[in-house]
Amino acid sequence: MGLQAFGQFTYDHHSPAVTTATLFDLASVTKIVASTPAAMLLYERGVLDLDAPVAAIAPEFVSEVEADDRRKQVSIRMLLSHSSGLPAYEKLFLESSTRESLLQAAFATPLKHDPGSHAEYSDIGFIILGVVLERLADESLDRFCQRELFAPLRMTHTTFNPPKEIREQIPPTADDRNFRHRVIQGEVQDENASVLGGVAGHAGLFSTVSDLATFAHTMLNGGRPILRPETIALFTRREALPLGTSRALGWDTPSAPSQSGKYFGPSSFGHLGYTGTSLWVDPDRQLSITLLTNRTWPNCSDQRIKLVRPRFHDAVVEALES
Repeated sequence: MGLQAFGQFTYDHHSPAVTTATLFDLASVTKIVASTPAAMLLYERGVLDLDAPVAAIAPEFVSEVEADDRRKQVSIRMLLSHSSGLPAYEKLFLESSTRESLLQAAFATPLKHDPGSHAEYSDIGFIILGVVLERLADESLDRFCQRELFAPLRMTHTTFNPPKEIREQIPPTADDRNFRHRVIQGEVQDENASVLGGVAGHAGLFSTVSDLATFAHTMLNGGRPILRPETIALFTRREALPLGTSRALGWDTPSAPSQSGKYFGPSSFGHLGYTGTSLWVDPDRQLSITLLTNRTWPNCSDQRIKLVRPRFHDAVVEALES
């Protein structure tokens, strides 16, 4: 395991230096380090049926929207593979000030496409998936993941809602002048996840590069000691439908041009996070690469991470194979 840290929390010369122990807001990498492995565990235990309709566990997914029978067709598999027909993103936080009202708004979000017909990456779908997982587990997502995932893997620095006393040790992700009117440091950057109390299916997890390397090693090791190899294979294999999708169950797979670069093979899987985080795993090379950055500071306008990521992944592979 090779770990390297560069740079500082912000552009201020007096800002703390990043170390390999620095905690980062993972943003959507939450989907593959918390929500998806939670789904894997519940699937293995016979609690989660991938093809069960979402409405069987969350009837408000249908009852909140009248006269759209298509919603009854949406399955848990479709939420995981981003083919539910739900839109990519909605600023639900602008009209919802509590967890309950934001979830109600998520359940009521109209479908953009027919279920199963179109792959569109959807935060809304994973917000709903988070509720489904909590109901199946009969426990909040953060508690379930802490006991069943992070503790067994000794991922001791991985958590939702970091304690207030360590927040200054976490890089700030935004100077939020429009919604929360404060610097966001040690609390989730995603506004929808913030209204949800910092624990959500799509975002909210914080972790270190070392903990994520431990998680990736578990994936490379066939899921041991918490999951079975056949479960890893099922969830990380690219879905056949909708045609042309790059999505597996929860995970993404490389598609040209890929943020994973040009070397990660067809059996690879990974995910990106809005704050500048990513995790990619190549089982053929027995290689994982975790990249944690502070892309969104001081605002979200800088998109140069899209140039950095593939070049970074290519440089690591070239260095290892030269």
